[in-house]
Amino acid sequence: MNHLEPIKAAVKAAEFDALLITSPSNRRYATGFPSTAGMALVTGEDAWFFVDSRYIEAAGKAITGAHVEMTDNQNTYVVKLNALFAELGVKTLGVEDAAMSHAEYLDYEKQLKVKLLPGQKLLSGLRQSKTEDEIERLIKAQRIAETALAEVLPLIKPGVTEKEIAAELTYRMLRHGAENNSFDPIVVTGVKSSMPHGVPGDVKVEAGSFVTMDFGCIWDGYCSDMTRTVAVGHVTDEMKKVYETVLAAQLAGIAVAKAGVPGKEIDGAARDYIARSGYGEYFGHGYGHSLGLDIHENPNANPTNPDPMPLNAVCSAEPGIYLPGRFGVRIEDVMILREDHAEVITKAPKELIVL
Repeated sequence: MNHLEPIKAAVKAAEFDALLITSPSNRRYATGFPSTAGMALVTGEDAWFFVDSRYIEAAGKAITGAHVEMTDNQNTYVVKLNALFAELGVKTLGVEDAAMSHAEYLDYEKQLKVKLLPGQKLLSGLRQSKTEDEIERLIKAQRIAETALAEVLPLIKPGVTEKEIAAELTYRMLRHGAENNSFDPIVVTGVKSSMPHGVPGDVKVEAGSFVTMDFGCIWDGYCSDMTRTVAVGHVTDEMKKVYETVLAAQLAGIAVAKAGVPGKEIDGAARDYIARSGYGEYFGHGYGHSLGLDIHENPNANPTNPDPMPLNAVCSAEPGIYLPGRFGVRIEDVMILREDHAEVITKAPKELIVL
């Protein structure tokens, strides 16, 4: 699966003659080929992929719709590109300005015989709306994560550590076909559950505490992301109230979410509910972020995004309440923003589970 044709069409309408694609996730988006090296060049009419001898055979078999050429010590990326620029008459080149260091940009500016222009927005704009093929991969990654959760829940009991739970989630996702974690799992319990991005440690689960697990995996390049908060042994009335508030807030956001709704309005539906319930100061992060080849992509459903969310954007729905030094609750699903509704692809139960 590659996206060279839509990229060509976008380059044809852009202010530059060609686009240089250098970051791993955008290379994979463009060509469908995963690698730790390589560059893609796309014009309005054609495409090339340059890579060294480590990947040339695999790239030649995997990539369609682009000329695949090998680089070496004499025929470096710069040599190949400059020769092609001269042949094609390329004068201006879009580059991934947000994905490279200042030093890399200066190096390209010095060595490439073209004028460099910002090109990141072209790619990020295309990636905001997912194709059905991409959505299939996202769903597969989600199902693997859910299977792992179902297997791990019976293992959560007093005396088990955060690290052990995180290790079990990772092992079981890999066992069921994941390529890797989509990010380092967050598993926190007790007072640490008030830290949205707490790091798993040697803290042991105790009866009467929450355990928050935020995790996901990669399948065929695409990421899953989910959070479930469960209780062990028993809960207090306040713990139950906070959990139910977070769940109701999440559902309020999902209810208004669809293509064309500004990101801040989706966030606002959940945030207003939490505020009306008396916990407004304890919800600090945004309602959701997009995901795909990267675990965090644009656009976001947060208070700073006034733009309409695009059709088929895939976005998380993850409000939370965090009471410092006491406990926290977060519930996260992933949804596809369709024309008239949000299609939630996360199927794991989210009513309060007391283990």
